[in-house]
Amino acid sequence: MQVSIVDIMLPAFAECLVLVGIHSYLGIHVIKRKVIFVDLSLAQIAALGTTVAFLFGLSPQSEGAYWFSLGFTMLGAAIFSLSRFKNEKIPQEAVIGLVYALAAAIAILVVDKAPHGAEHIKEIMTGSILWVQWPTIIKAAIVYALVGGFHFLFRDRFILISNNPEAAYARGMNVRFWDFLFYLSFGIVITHSVNTAGVLLVFVFLVVPAIATMMITDKLWLQLVIGWTMGTLVSVIGLALSYYLDLPSGPTVVTTYGLVLLVLSLVLYIVRAENRMIAVRNVALGIVTTILLAFIFYEGGHFFNHHDHTAAAVTTPQQTVNQHVDLDQMTDTAFTQFVQQLKTKKQLMDALTQVSDDFRRWEIIQRLIQLAPAEGYHEALHLLEATQIPLLRSEIYDAFKQAAGRDFGYDPFAEASENSRSLRALKQWWHTTFQRGNGSGE
Repeated sequence: MQVSIVDIMLPAFAECLVLVGIHSYLGIHVIKRKVIFVDLSLAQIAALGTTVAFLFGLSPQSEGAYWFSLGFTMLGAAIFSLSRFKNEKIPQEAVIGLVYALAAAIAILVVDKAPHGAEHIKEIMTGSILWVQWPTIIKAAIVYALVGGFHFLFRDRFILISNNPEAAYARGMNVRFWDFLFYLSFGIVITHSVNTAGVLLVFVFLVVPAIATMMITDKLWLQLVIGWTMGTLVSVIGLALSYYLDLPSGPTVVTTYGLVLLVLSLVLYIVRAENRMIAVRNVALGIVTTILLAFIFYEGGHFFNHHDHTAAAVTTPQQTVNQHVDLDQMTDTAFTQFVQQLKTKKQLMDALTQVSDDFRRWEIIQRLIQLAPAEGYHEALHLLEATQIPLLRSEIYDAFKQAAGRDFGYDPFAEASENSRSLRALKQWWHTTFQRGNGSGE
């Protein structure tokens, strides 16, 4: 089965559209309230709830983890609503920043006691939007629509408090109560968003469209239109770049948002400048300076890399494996070079036992297939059954199709039960090919 970019990226794009819809609106409130990091803080609190659930053995995508996350977010909403005072000596942003730091620190302490804690922290920060499923997207869309309807129903109160809290106090409004409702609804959105998009992408979806639109216009309806349009275009560009350049989807979209905001800022600076020639000159000078600095760092990196490699003692791949060097902590380039230096089946099998990352296990297995096809394809079958990453399953299955010269009907995006017949056919092919005198190819 041929897997296209649409098959892989369509669910992620749909999730991005759902996120853009609600976060662009909430971001405008956040900017006007001058609590820029409330999203980051609430996202970290939600992530802390998921982390605590993870410590109890609950999967981050489980229902139990969701309620842990929502419960922690409700506590955060209460803290933020109580931290606003009519005549405040300490800015509310300081409280928000402190809560974020505490939530992040506690999350690190919690995962330190959990197996594979580092992988969990990485997933919280970057998310797993590429593997989002349609039921999750539909559920999020329903929740966000309900939150959006709630805000539309009480839009006069929320907009007044965001634009002019002094006027809200003067009218006798219970600002603290409405703040709690705002942060609670906001927290419900964050709880759903963090599990799929991660802390970083959620923060960017909230802040960047709001900043961009407020640079252009003060009209709320126009800000929403521009924010939604910008979010749609950036999501398409970011996901396409992540696909074709083989980059993590979440961080790629975040970076694309940053670049688009930078370009927009430069364009507005030139358009609104009293002397556009001077503005263009300043922008050009900034671009040249940036390129020059990038070149200096690039050359410096190569210089120090060469110096460190020259000074370091040379070890053999077998010594590296025997010394139990953490292969998961190697850079991608160093790991690839290390795998290519492995010359025997024993070295490869030893390395395979020391790697937990599925993509790196596949890299070792590909090398094993070259040296010992029987063992290599046998390990590939195990990884195909074990991994939960559809893109990796697709890559492994393509290797089997190429080796066998036929399609076994395996669907990388289907559940294991739906692929049971295809897996049996693959195992039968392996048995027929390597157990009836064809040899291992060693």
